[in-house]
Amino acid sequence: MDVKISTGWKKELGEEFEKEYFHRIVELLHTEKLSNQMIYPPGSLIFNAFNLTDFNDVKVVILGQDPYHGEAQAQGLAFSVPKGMKPPPSLLNIYKEIESDIGVKMPRNHGNLESWARQGVLLLNASLTVRADQPNSHAGIGWHHLTDTAIKILSEKKQHLAFVLWGNFAKQKMDLIDSTKHLILTAHHPSPFSANKGFLGSKHFSKINEYLTQHGISPINWLINENEH
Repeated sequence: MDVKISTGWKKELGEEFEKEYFHRIVELLHTEKLSNQMIYPPGSLIFNAFNLTDFNDVKVVILGQDPYHGEAQAQGLAFSVPKGMKPPPSLLNIYKEIESDIGVKMPRNHGNLESWARQGVLLLNASLTVRADQPNSHAGIGWHHLTDTAIKILSEKKQHLAFVLWGNFAKQKMDLIDSTKHLILTAHHPSPFSANKGFLGSKHFSKINEYLTQHGISPINWLINENEH
């Protein structure tokens, strides 16, 4: 099956697109669309995380659960929304932590994290699609086979990545990562329900950059420019 995906990821994940589970995902999505079920993100953005951050460029992996389920929010990047859309509560808490941690003033009207993705931050949701207004509705259709494989391949084939696992769901992926080769950072989820229990004050953004710098890797510029498209 010819999936449009960046060159490096195509090489690493190409076999997955021929497997039975992936064909079942494609069939299910097709069936749901035929029944007029709205699916997010749009088809062209389902693999956006892999297209904006090629395998060869990954420095950091931030893991989310599934795409935003509100209209026009999902763009295929965990925690990110298109420019012009107000940042959701979890992202506002991420911005708050960045400001506290590294002193960078973050926008309140701009939630597009593409600039992070283009610097090597893989913003990966465990499920790549969701039904409108039904959070976690595609968690059981097989996406985890693909995204778990991506995490394992990154762990096995690369050195000195920073894996960021926020919340209990993301922490379940810890066993896929070789902690002797990579940095693993965990905290409560940045949602308003749990951010005060250990996400705020975690200083993950400075820790990531310190780790990258220690290993001769250029750090991430976390600033989101308000004028950026």
